[in-house]
Amino acid sequence: MRLTQDPIQVLLIFAKEDKQSDGFRWACDRAGYHCNLARTPESALECFLDKHHEIIVIDHRNSKYLDAEAVCRYDMECPNFRSIRATKPAEYTVILAVIPQISPGEEEASVLPLLHAGFNRRYLENSSITACYNELIQIEHGEVRSQFKLRACNSVFTALEHCHEAVEITSEDHVIQYVNPAFEQMMGYQKGELIGKELTELPKSDKNHADLLDTINTCIKRGKEWQGVYYARRKSGDSIQQHVKITPVTGQGGKIRHFVSIKKLCCTKDSNKQNYKIHHDGKCMGDQFQSESHIFRGKTRRKESTDVKSITSQSSDAPGLQNRRYSSMARIHSMTIEAPITKVINIINSAQENSSVTVAEALDRVLEILRTTELYSPQLGTKDEDPHTSDLVGGLMTDGLRRLSGNEYIFSKSANQSHGHLSVPNTINNIPPCVARLLENEENWDFNIFELEAVTNKRPLVYLGLKIFARFGVCEFLNCSEATVRAWLQVIEANYHSSNSYHNSTHAADVLHATAFFLRKERVKGNLDHLDEVAALIAATVHDVDHPGRTNSFLCNAGSELAVLYNDTAVLESHHTALAFQLTTKDNKCNIFKNLNRNHYRTLRQAIIDMVLATEMTKHFEHVNKFVNSITKPMASEENNANIEGSGCECTPNLKNYPDNQTLIKRMMIKCADVANPCRPLELCIEWAGRISEEYFAQTDEEKRQGLPVVMPVFDRNTCSIPKSQISFIDYFIMDMFDAWDAFADLPVLMEHLTNNYKHWKTLDESKCRSLHLPSENNNGS
Repeated sequence: MRLTQDPIQVLLIFAKEDKQSDGFRWACDRAGYHCNLARTPESALECFLDKHHEIIVIDHRNSKYLDAEAVCRYDMECPNFRSIRATKPAEYTVILAVIPQISPGEEEASVLPLLHAGFNRRYLENSSITACYNELIQIEHGEVRSQFKLRACNSVFTALEHCHEAVEITSEDHVIQYVNPAFEQMMGYQKGELIGKELTELPKSDKNHADLLDTINTCIKRGKEWQGVYYARRKSGDSIQQHVKITPVTGQGGKIRHFVSIKKLCCTKDSNKQNYKIHHDGKCMGDQFQSESHIFRGKTRRKESTDVKSITSQSSDAPGLQNRRYSSMARIHSMTIEAPITKVINIINSAQENSSVTVAEALDRVLEILRTTELYSPQLGTKDEDPHTSDLVGGLMTDGLRRLSGNEYIFSKSANQSHGHLSVPNTINNIPPCVARLLENEENWDFNIFELEAVTNKRPLVYLGLKIFARFGVCEFLNCSEATVRAWLQVIEANYHSSNSYHNSTHAADVLHATAFFLRKERVKGNLDHLDEVAALIAATVHDVDHPGRTNSFLCNAGSELAVLYNDTAVLESHHTALAFQLTTKDNKCNIFKNLNRNHYRTLRQAIIDMVLATEMTKHFEHVNKFVNSITKPMASEENNANIEGSGCECTPNLKNYPDNQTLIKRMMIKCADVANPCRPLELCIEWAGRISEEYFAQTDEEKRQGLPVVMPVFDRNTCSIPKSQISFIDYFIMDMFDAWDAFADLPVLMEHLTNNYKHWKTLDESKCRSLHLPSENNNGS
């Protein structure tokens, strides 16, 4: 809405002219205001009703000459005289009282009587033109502009009151603040029955999907507009189908303060009436269902029908059957909710209509590809020449990457079990000196997690967690004490298996460290909120809790209870998240979520679950390719355009406005943190390679003992070449992913380590060495 402000008009009400009235008059001239001077209450009221001044200055210094409060408000003793505040135009006027200077030692009077009389401000007597000018300018930029906007809102509310669409405005807590007459008519309620009530208090229709409300709330709480079909229950008890568009409104503090809902009845009975579809631009638009132009435009050059074409067939189908098929497809095309892939297919179908035969056939092939289920995963061919890659792909991606556990969950009562003589600190300030010295360097990428493992008796997660959580203000966000966070870290660490050579709490601490490092990178930090940071740190901490040191494929082949429970799908990842929340909420002493409100908890929980599930390797290429296509490539394109235009500035898309992109960033971040071992300094990289190899060797040994299928045959401790397995892992999983993450987050140190470590493994492989070091290095080390 574009508003035009006329020159401001000021009314001065002084019984007699003096230096003070002159000061305000000259100040008005300097500011370019139109100024009028009135000497009596009657002439002041007459002038105000004629001019409708924005600012009125009334002399309140001496009631002998002018009763300022009587001028301002209605005086019961003089019913024949109407005060300024009693008139309708004065609703948006700012009235200033000029009061005498306060004598030294005199106590300053309360301003409340002036406010009650109808004044907005007071001005201590000062005839300086500059002082008067400054006062008027402050009023213009403050109250006057605010009142101007409020006056303009009258036209907006008039439009709302007379529009045909039902409009509902709620607070951030979903308390109804406004409904228009169209809403009253649609729902059968009177305005007074709804204002001040929470949406949860109103009866709901049972025709909606069970999780629809959660889906809507998740969407709008992230600042994203939601639109679709929703069934509402009228006061009479009837359910009606509405097309609903809910828009979050940002207010004070940059937070969402209101939700505006626009609702229309869905037309389903008459196909000639307006139907609503979600178009490819994401906006809700009315659209006549054009049967001739869209459906009956089929051409005989097409070999097969795609989506709609079958209903336009010119074959000898019976008329009744064809009419029924037409009716069914018409309903599909008038559906309010379309999946994005359906929109894409419809756009391609429309493009085919006016295309040549060659282009149409090419688009047919595109449609065939789009209808496959794995759009982002590459076609994995056999790699007989590289059994290491073949085994890694089969072992990590066929039924998913790693994880399970037995059912011996360790809750808080056993979280303090002894791992050695080192006591757990009460707070971050009570960390033992030997640990504190190591943690001074924890913000550095080259931080040695194995030294921390040694000095903490294999309990690095508690100590590192306390330090990192304090640095990121996790306690403040969760509104819980440091003692609660400490107890929670103890419980989580106690449920990592120290007997695992790789998937133990040291690995969790390493992933937490990498996640914290990534969160401090400028572009990552600029695109994530505090909630995202807290969710990422928690997800990193719990992402492998209760890991048994066996892969998902092993568990599925063994028919484990967890594989049965989770239907052989993301078995371990699902177990890690479920157990983490069970452990957290079972005991109030370690429940870090206990002080969060329900909406914050649900949002945080969903983010944690999503990130932990992203570490499951069956969707590795899907996550990486989505990140590249949605973030890396658009970012690079904008930067290239900026360079071509010669701006010289770093032009980065505002990804924070798109919650889906924030989700992709968080997934990519935890995926990279989870497998960052090849990007660590060589000494650490070698240690991690030895540990993961040992864990895979142990799995192969057990598979042979139990007669199970051997998932990764190359990981036989008697024949395996560790350098070859590392080379294959880096080539197939690491290099492209970290190239994309580096392009976004700018990680030169990591990429340098990755290059050096890759050369190390290549050198060993070329020397026919199957172990972690060359034989000469082993001898020197001994």
